[in-house]
Amino acid sequence: MIQIGTTHQLEIVKQVNFGVYLNAHELGQVLLPNKVTPKDCQIGDMVEVFLYLDSEDMVIATTKKPYVEVGQFAYLKAVAVGPYGAFLDWGLDKDLFLPFGEQHKPIEEGRSYLVYVHINHADDRILASSKIEKFLDNTPANYQDGQAVNLIIGGTTDLGYKAIINNEHWGVIYNNEVFQKLRFGQSLKGFIKQVRQDGKIDLVLQQGSKQELDKYASIILAQLTKNNGFLALNDKTSPDEIYSQLGMSKKAFKKAIGGLYKNNLIRIEDHGLTLIQ
Repeated sequence: MIQIGTTHQLEIVKQVNFGVYLNAHELGQVLLPNKVTPKDCQIGDMVEVFLYLDSEDMVIATTKKPYVEVGQFAYLKAVAVGPYGAFLDWGLDKDLFLPFGEQHKPIEEGRSYLVYVHINHADDRILASSKIEKFLDNTPANYQDGQAVNLIIGGTTDLGYKAIINNEHWGVIYNNEVFQKLRFGQSLKGFIKQVRQDGKIDLVLQQGSKQELDKYASIILAQLTKNNGFLALNDKTSPDEIYSQLGMSKKAFKKAIGGLYKNNLIRIEDHGLTLIQ
């Protein structure tokens, strides 16, 4: 199904002086203006476009990539506040409208906000909402332990960081398992640690699988080779220092050097790690 607010591959069916028309099926023929039309395109070519409404509320296409699509969350900057709501920069010429009725708190120009993008079915307009809670945890959490997921940091609690999982559910990354700086609105990859019996979801940012440990071991060996066979790191080094130098948690570091030690590839000494030639 072709719908506005999303990206589609559409066929060029007509060329005119001001652009080309695309076959958008149930939406009819949609204009792709000259300024965003690929060079040397011909009738019959397929073009990847994003569909939205222009200033006259007509469906229009663009080859520009918006920061967010319908059904997704994003951290967007407010570029103006008007009598009926705020306008957000989402990477297109026409800004995204955030009505007053969809604001969790009053929007201030120049600040960024975590919003959900949806279609207002009363008039088919694409809108943003900062009342994000109503768009989360509305479906069962069918995840597997260890499953890779997309996360957006959405807040903090006494336990750690709240994160939006795959634009659908809330999860928590516990403080004692965070080994990097996280910021509100940040998008990053993560993993399902477990879905608890009460439906709450625990997350981790680094997986403890053999493949991950092999990756971390490879990073350590590469750094040892680069530094003439020595790194001033060991199991007593602070987590921040380990992450700063190697980009991994202390837990992953300790497991990786344990494996390297067992395979007689390194020596673990008081002053650091030494590569065995």
